[in-house]
Amino acid sequence: MKILVTGFDPFNGESINPAIESVKRLPDTIAGAEIIKLEIPTVCHKSLRVIKEAITKYNPDIILSIGQAGGRPDITVERIGINIDDCRIPDNDGQQIIDEPIFPDGPAAYFSALPIKAIVAEIQKKNIPASVSNTAGTFVCNHVLYGVRHICETEFSGKRSGFIHIPFLPEQVINKKNMPSMSLDTIVKALTVAIKAIVEYKDDIKVTGGATH
Repeated sequence: MKILVTGFDPFNGESINPAIESVKRLPDTIAGAEIIKLEIPTVCHKSLRVIKEAITKYNPDIILSIGQAGGRPDITVERIGINIDDCRIPDNDGQQIIDEPIFPDGPAAYFSALPIKAIVAEIQKKNIPASVSNTAGTFVCNHVLYGVRHICETEFSGKRSGFIHIPFLPEQVINKKNMPSMSLDTIVKALTVAIKAIVEYKDDIKVTGGATH
């Protein structure tokens, strides 16, 4: 089995992005699966072109994308991506897409094709906070979650994909009062556990992961 793991470059004035930093530190093999690591630009549409090129080149079975969710306190495994770009800030190419579909011919949403609740449960077993997230936002993270699912559904049948958000690193919050963070070592451990769960769980577990609001 081959798993393509993507991480974004720094954006919004940050000098570092825990997404690509954690991806770079992943083992080359996890639970028998070959891990292919890919840095992608925090840019709408260009990010998907880079991922599509890698899918064509490496033919992975699974595509797992990692993104920074500054302000969230835990590892959040995304349930769903929606077909909209509504960028609160410009991406790294300076474009700020507002209220446009990612794929005009695509459905309103795609669910992750990964065992999201099993991933959360296995990370929690390692005493690392994790939860299911029901929104990936409307910036480039959601763009990639939805876009990769659409590419898989329309061009690479049978491939699975999903998305995990991670918190800021401690060094990113020195001047951000009361902002949660997580060490890079802990994030790497959590992602390693997550990938192991992806390999081992063919079907998700049925436990609550919902929210009241």
